[in-house]
Formats: sequence, structure tokens, C-alpha cells
Amino acid sequence: MAMTHDVNILKSQAKNLRSALERAGTPVSHSQALELVAQSHGARDWNTAHATADAVSLWQFGGPVKGRYLGQPFTGRVVAASERGRNHHALTINFDKAVDVSRSELFEAQRKRIHATVNTAGRSISRTSDGQPHLVLEAA
Repeated sequence: MAMTHDVNILKSQAKNLRSALERAGTPVSHSQALELVAQSHGARDWNTAHATADAVSLWQFGGPVKGRYLGQPFTGRVVAASERGRNHHALTINFDKAVDVSRSELFEAQRKRIHATVNTAGRSISRTSDGQPHLVLEAA
């Protein structure tokens, strides 16, 4: 979901949309304008956009991300993002540099692209055997 992370910006966009539509002869209510703006940013409705706006700022489509994957630091870009229920997002991330995710000294397991489902805190629902999230996102 590619969404502006500031709710006030979304509200301002709805106000501008409402004014533009009124000038074009198609008046809409403020709540209809909010719904249209939310949908234009990929949200199901205004309530979803409002509830997830701040969280989504960490993983906007095409946006930079950084964090830890299987304990290894990384930087990269979100190449796909979609909603998975109210509090989760499925992400595909391309790392800037491949990350060695093997804990063994005998071989390497390089990863350049990953798929993960994260909660609103930016932590994956998948965990290692010791209970740590596979992916932890930080503000880029």
C-alpha cells in the first residue's frame, strides 16, 4: 500500500479534492472525499487509511527501508507492498547489498530479495527457533 504517512496530509488532499470536484460540477461530501483519497492510496476505506497511516510510512512502495533480517543489518527498497488484514502488510524488499543469512562458518546463504509479512510495528510474524522475528524494520 503506497500511502502518505501523515493523516493531516490525507485530510488536506480530501479537502482539495472536494473543492476541485465542486468546481467541476460534481459536489461530494467531506466523508466521500476522505474515502476517495484513502482508496487512491490503496486503502480499503478511510478508517483503514487512518489506522495504518503512521505505520505505512516505514514501508511505502518504492521507499527506502533498513533494519535487520535474520539478525543481519540491511538497507534496501520496498518493491511490493499489500495489506494483509487490518494490522499486517506483506512486503517484498530488495536489499542494496546481499545479506549472508547463514550462521555457519562453512558456507554462505546470500539473500538479495525477501518476502515477509510484518505487523504495524515493522516486525515479521515469522520467527526463528529462538523466538526472534525474521525481519525487524527501522525508520529509514
